[in-house]
Amino acid sequence: MADERPAMADDLPAWSMREDAAPVEAVQLTAPITREWAWGGSSGSGVSVGIVDSGVDADHPDVGGVSEAVVVRAGDDDRPLADADREPDVSGHGTACAALIRSIAPDCELISVRVLGADFTGTGRDLVAGLLWALQRGCRIVNLSLATTRREFASPLQELVDDAYFNNAIVVASAHNMPVLSWPWRFASVVSVASHDRGDSFEFHYNPQPPVEFYARGAELDVAWPGGGHIRVTGNSFATPHISAICALILAKHPRLTPFQVKSILYATANNVSDERRGARA
Repeated sequence: MADERPAMADDLPAWSMREDAAPVEAVQLTAPITREWAWGGSSGSGVSVGIVDSGVDADHPDVGGVSEAVVVRAGDDDRPLADADREPDVSGHGTACAALIRSIAPDCELISVRVLGADFTGTGRDLVAGLLWALQRGCRIVNLSLATTRREFASPLQELVDDAYFNNAIVVASAHNMPVLSWPWRFASVVSVASHDRGDSFEFHYNPQPPVEFYARGAELDVAWPGGGHIRVTGNSFATPHISAICALILAKHPRLTPFQVKSILYATANNVSDERRGARA
């Protein structure tokens, strides 16, 4: 992703708003921000969601197909090497995430980016490469129900998610299930997600005590599994697709929003955030 650097002007520092430049686009706020305004009537159509995971069983009836499926590995220069993925899902995890997204945003475009092997094995290099491939592919949202505890990958991951943030791509990242230091969910440029134990897929809460920003449904879920079946699971991995899907609904209805604006809408419409102007929670 290109980093366009404005030249220094004689009268203003770089990045400044110049009088002779194109005017800054006016932004009209709609108050109050409600769920109906944010995503009412949206199905996620036109929004591409990359699932960087273990692959996806596209034939599972809960998934309903994917637009593209690749397996990505890091090359010698750490650039992504992608090949068509001819295995439906080597661990099951990605299929569960894909079906959860589809259940909320049925018309979004799903793109499978496999970086994990059997038994959820994988490397930090492949995680970075897979995320880079998804962003270069143009995924507007990347669901990353993965994290690495390897500190040497923190810096390249932060660079990627920061670049994504400023290039209008939203990375929705799962908090680790264990109380350990891991990435990239701890970076402010992602939408970070952990679990709550309620039963409503549209119930999510803002967390005023970071680093986790939002809680979504992630306990005792029946999720799709390769081969057409289902299993019962709990984990932050499965809370994350709920927020990815809601982001897809928002962007399908308001395609010009930036990641900052989408995150602000998530905050404004969270179940535990009330607005005296509307008199009730969204």
